[in-house]
Amino acid sequence: MEFRQISEDYSVSGQITPDEIEAVKAAGFRSVICNRPDEEQPGQPSAESVRQAAEAAGLAFRYIPVISGQITEQNVAEQAEALEELEGPVFAYCRSGARCTNLYGLIQEMDE
Repeated sequence: MEFRQISEDYSVSGQITPDEIEAVKAAGFRSVICNRPDEEQPGQPSAESVRQAAEAAGLAFRYIPVISGQITEQNVAEQAEALEELEGPVFAYCRSGARCTNLYGLIQEMDE
């Protein structure tokens, strides 16, 4: 599992599996956000399966599905709220990590 650090408390990656949650925890993350809608691609792990693994490992989990290329104001608001509420560092994932990165950038623009 590879991830990109975007800020001190926020990193992103492509799709993860429930089996990779232990590696997420071992890397020091305290919370996980899934920005990938379920069934976007056949065979991808469901957000629920990752949530169960995350919570079993003692990590917080939030599901904020974002349709590729269609980030909404509500998506940005929900992600911003999650980042305020969740204990960091936060690990966010989607198909490639791009949506998670774009959401973070839009939140930063709001704060300016």
